[in-house]
Amino acid sequence: MLDQHRKRIPCSILRGGTSKGVYILENYLPPDEQARNELLMRIMGSPDIKQINGLGGAASVTSKVAIIGVSKREDADVDYTFAQVSVDKPLVSYKGNCGNISSGVGPFAIEQGLVKITEPVTTVKVFNTNTGKIIEEEVEVKNGAVKYDGDFAIAGVPGTGSPVKLKFLDPAGSVSGKLLPTGNAVDVLEVPDIGQVEVSIVDAANPLVFVKASDLGLTGKELPKELDSDQKKLDLLETVRGLAAVKMGLITDYKKSAWEMPGVPKMTFVAEPDEYETTSGRTIKGDSIDLLSRMMSMQKTHPTYAMTGAMCTAAAAIIPGSVVNQVLRPGADTKFIRIGHAGGILEAGVDFHVEGNETVVEDTFGFRTANLLLEGFTYC
Repeated sequence: MLDQHRKRIPCSILRGGTSKGVYILENYLPPDEQARNELLMRIMGSPDIKQINGLGGAASVTSKVAIIGVSKREDADVDYTFAQVSVDKPLVSYKGNCGNISSGVGPFAIEQGLVKITEPVTTVKVFNTNTGKIIEEEVEVKNGAVKYDGDFAIAGVPGTGSPVKLKFLDPAGSVSGKLLPTGNAVDVLEVPDIGQVEVSIVDAANPLVFVKASDLGLTGKELPKELDSDQKKLDLLETVRGLAAVKMGLITDYKKSAWEMPGVPKMTFVAEPDEYETTSGRTIKGDSIDLLSRMMSMQKTHPTYAMTGAMCTAAAAIIPGSVVNQVLRPGADTKFIRIGHAGGILEAGVDFHVEGNETVVEDTFGFRTANLLLEGFTYC
C-alpha cells in the first residue's frame, strides 16, 4: 500500500532531440507554482549533483520537464510549459523554451490521445506558454501510432529515428517581445578584466547572447570536458551572460545571474567555419559547416546544441552586422545553415523578409528525432 504522504503521478520519459525529460499532463500537478516547483524538484531529485533520488540524469539536458494539456486556444491543439529543473540548486526556471524537449511534445500528445491522428503525418500545433509562441510539429504516424523508428540521424544521439519537423512560427521576441531586445544588432559590454566586448543579443525562439570566440580567448572548437574543467573560463562566460541579462533588463546585478536568471539569455560563442574534432573524435571538415558555435546550459557547456539555440542562431545569421552574420560563411544557404557544434552538425533554416531597414523573421525550422522511453508512474 502506498504511503499516504507520497504521491503517485502518471508520467512518461521521452528523449526529445539531444535532451531527455519527464512529460506530465498538467492536471496531475498542483496549480500553485511554489507547490508545483517543490513537487518537480522531488520528482527530479534536486538539488543534488547526482539526482540519485529522482528521475533526473545529473545534467541540465536531462533535468527537464514538459507539462502538457489540451489547449483552449483556437490556433493550438495543446499547451506546453517547459520547466528547467536545476540539478544542484533548489530552483525551477520557466524562462524560455527548450527546442529539444519540444520535439517530444507532439509524440506525447498523440500517445495521450490529445490530438486526432492522421496518417502518414500528424501535425500537432503546440502553444508554448513560456514564450507565447506557436510551434508546428510534424510527426510520422503508422497504423494509428507514433512511428519512432526511421533512418534520420541527429548529431549527439546514437542510431537513427523518424524525423520530427519543428517550425517555430513568428519566433521573434519569445521573452523580450523583440527580435533585438536592445534595438541593436551589436552591443558593447564592459567585461571585468577583459574590457569592451562586442555581443549580439537576439531573441528568436529563445534569447541568446552571441560573442566571437576569439574575443574571449577561445577558438570555437572547445569540447565540453575541456571547457567544464576550466572554472576561470566558465566564470568569464557566465559574467558575459549575466551582463547581457542586465542589458536586456532581466536582472539588475550580473553577479546574481546564475540564481536569478540561470537559463536566459543562453551564452553562445561563435567562430568562422574550420575543421575540428567532435566529442566522439570524428573530424568535421571546415567546408561542411557554415560556422562554429558552442552553447552553454545552466552554467555548463551544452554537450551538443539546443534546438531553440539553433533557431535563434539561424535568425541571428540573417541580421546584417550581427556577430553571427560576421562569422557566417559568405553565401551560406539561409534555409540550410549548418552549425558545427561539439557533437557534430545541426542544420536550421529561416524564412524572412525585410521591411524598410527591419529584418522580419517569419519562421525558423529544423528537424529532430524523439523516442518514448518509459510510461508509468513517479512516486514522490
